[in-house]
Amino acid sequence: MNTAAAIDQHQFLENVTTEKWSLEKPVRRSIEGSKPEVLADIYQENINIAVWQRELSSGLAMDVSSLLSNKPTLQTSMTVTAKSVYNSINETLGTSAYTALSKDIARLVDMFCCLFDLKRVGLRLTALNRAMCPKFHVDRVPCRLVTTYQGSATDWLPHHLIDRTKLGSGSLGKTDEESGLFCNPRDIHHLKQGDVALLKGELWEGNEGAGLVHRSPAVLDGECRLLLTLDFIGD
Repeated sequence: MNTAAAIDQHQFLENVTTEKWSLEKPVRRSIEGSKPEVLADIYQENINIAVWQRELSSGLAMDVSSLLSNKPTLQTSMTVTAKSVYNSINETLGTSAYTALSKDIARLVDMFCCLFDLKRVGLRLTALNRAMCPKFHVDRVPCRLVTTYQGSATDWLPHHLIDRTKLGSGSLGKTDEESGLFCNPRDIHHLKQGDVALLKGELWEGNEGAGLVHRSPAVLDGECRLLLTLDFIGD
């Protein structure tokens, strides 16, 4: 076999292997929209992240900025209902001065409860000056809501562009950029400040092996993030 033929055969086998690998992976994609109704699309089997792209109102942005100035180390975790959350947040923050923020959180909790028919949810509101989960990973949850009220927002990777064997211990201690988890830094997608996203996890029925791969963003010097997450709480 001449050299050119050998190269062609090698390329053919490589293409077949890549195509077979792609076909074996369940199809998963993202969906984005400017209205909150887009979040309901998380129920589609082939969707593993749904993003409501929104701009924060000036009143809400002012509340967030004031809160981070007054409570730069805020870390709160609680179990709430759609009815209790507004008072619980106000009590935790120790003032009713953050009305716009409290109302927005209450709205998101109500939406989350309605969408998934939940009586209670786990809520975390955290001020961050470092990356909380700096390496790409998947969550062993059915679905998680995340929104960043201020600062850099969550990084995530499309399902079809990653090698999941490089997650966790499979990275062999290497960084995400060195491990082979993804091929090109341009593969990394970034949520924006204000975006509300539903991240489908490994415990969503039928989504095993396809939970959204994501990580906390790098935090710039002097930057402070305010992150809200909502999780399922069983009865």
